[in-house]
This record gives sequence, C-alpha cells and structure tokens, in this order.
Amino acid sequence: MIKVGIIGSTGYAGAELVRILMGHKEAQIVWYGSRSYIDKKYYEVYQNMFRIVEDICKDDNLAELCEQVDVIFTSTPQGYLAGVLNDEILSKVKVVDLSADFRIKDVDVYEKWYKIEHKSPQYIEEAVYGLCEINRDKINGNTRLVANPGCYTTCSILTAFPMVKEGLIDVNTLIVDAKSGTSGAGRSAKMANLFCEVNENMKAYGVASHRHTPEIEEQLGYAGNCSVTINFTPHLVPMNRGILATEYATLKRKADGSLPTYDEIRAVYDKYYKDEKFVRLLDKGVCPETKWVEGSNYVDINFVIDERTGRIIMMGAIDNLVKGAAGQAVQNMNLLFGLDEAEGLNLVPCFP
Repeated sequence: MIKVGIIGSTGYAGAELVRILMGHKEAQIVWYGSRSYIDKKYYEVYQNMFRIVEDICKDDNLAELCEQVDVIFTSTPQGYLAGVLNDEILSKVKVVDLSADFRIKDVDVYEKWYKIEHKSPQYIEEAVYGLCEINRDKINGNTRLVANPGCYTTCSILTAFPMVKEGLIDVNTLIVDAKSGTSGAGRSAKMANLFCEVNENMKAYGVASHRHTPEIEEQLGYAGNCSVTINFTPHLVPMNRGILATEYATLKRKADGSLPTYDEIRAVYDKYYKDEKFVRLLDKGVCPETKWVEGSNYVDINFVIDERTGRIIMMGAIDNLVKGAAGQAVQNMNLLFGLDEAEGLNLVPCFP
C-alpha cells in the first residue's frame, strides 16, 4: 500500500482527497494534516466521515511525516510548500502540490501575479506540470515533484489545447470566460463568500488580474510553440461545485479562404482525446453542463463554429474539486507509482 500524507486535509480540496482515497485500492492515508484542528478527530470536522475515518488531525511536522509516508499531498495556500521544501524531503517522498508554487516556470511571473517572494526557485524547473492528458510521459517513478494544475486552468487549457497545438486558431484572439462554484474560493471565512453575498447573485472577479491567467498562457504557449496573451475573466456563481469555461477565438482560414469544417475540427479533438479516459467529447450540438460532471474526474468538451464571425466557441466543464484539484492529484499519484491511472477515480457523476 502507498502510504499517504495530506497537509491541509480539512480544506475543501483536502477533504475531497480523503473522499477519493477512501476508495483507492492501493493507497492508505496515514497522516491527516490540519493546523486548525490538531488532535481533533477527522470526522468531527467532516461528519460525512463518521465511522469511516477515526484518525485525528495532526500538524505539519514534515520531518516526522516524511518518515511515515511515500507521498505527500500539499493542499495549502500559495507560498507554503515553497517555504519548506528541501532536498531532504524530496529524497524521501514524492510531493504532489495543489498550490501554484511550482506551476509557473518563470519565477518573475509567479512573483508578479501572486505578490509573494518565491522561497525555493531551485525546484521550479524540476517540477512537472501535472496536467496528465498533456504531460503524462513526464510523470513517472523518477518524478519527485508534481505541480498540480489550477482548477480554472485545467478546464481552460484542455478545452483549447488541440486547437492551439494544431495551429487552427489565432491564439492571441483567445478569450476565456469562466464560471465557478463557491468551493473554488476555499473553506476559510470570507465576507464575499457568505450566503447572502453569493445567493441569487453572479459576479465577475479578478478581471484582467486573475492569477490563473499566466498559467493558462504559459501552457498554451508550450502547446503552440509561441507566445500567448489571452483575456481571462472568472465569475462566481451560486453553486457548490463546478466550472464552465466558454472560450472564443478566431479560426485560421484555409488556403482557399474557407473555414475548417466541423468534421475537420472534430478530427483534431479526436486525435488528442479519443482515447483519454477522463476527457469526454460530446455529441454534435450538445453543450457541456457542470451538473453532468459533478463529483467526477471527467472533463466534458465541445465546440461550435460561428460561420458568421469566423470564430470558434469552445466549451468545457469540470468539477473544480475533482478534476480541478483532488482527482487530478490522485491521477498524478497513480502515474508516479506506476498504477492504473484511473485507480480510485472511476467516479460516476452525481445527479441530481
């Protein structure tokens, strides 16, 4: 059994890691880390775990933790892992980081967007960006550090990746309009996330300044082997889970001046995703909806060609806590240890 430690197990993503790993045949959680609930039984924090998890919450004593586990998930605020990571930790355990500390390869870009100093830039180059469908070949038994992608970025990148990779769109016309449920903001108390602030309301936030912007640009830049500048606007909607990304870009015309056809674009998406377990390309005319991926590790994707404007509208939906966080982290762990990538993740979406 793979021995697992979770730092930040009582946040929303941490709790989702616990839920998923309860059904994993090859993994056992032995460390439920939580600064806020030290010595409190885990089920006292999350009553859904009553008679399922009897363990108590522990601190984040990494020296002790590294002696007990094979892999550590850090579901923590930005800056935590960068502030404590060292060679000794990486020599003993594998680390899957759910924060943004090692996602962006340019430390200056990270510090500009996150407004904090990066404490361990020497590990940035080593860290593998853990978007499995794109970087699977880089995630293996020799990998020590995985940067688990952000929730908005997972949805946004996978939705547009085939089009950027094949050069079918003008990437600098790309606009990403995304909506997320409130769990994406974390579990800590914030006035903007109170029921009366969120209920019966919808709002844009982080306009032209959201920190997932450079992550999307960097990864799509790798895909297209070019510099990418996008508009990314997230919105908060009054639901618990889910992200819907609607993305717009100008199509590149063929030599005869015509636009690519539906079948041609569908063939491009099939090229990259037809055999992907967790990417579901929907039937023609069916738009992704968050309710059909809730509680699962699936990404539902589709597109529409707007002949009138010469643009393509690409759409993607995920559960922000599963494929956008914990599920993808477990997917990465499976690759690290040479397991079936879907182990523990054969989760049927919940409805209603």
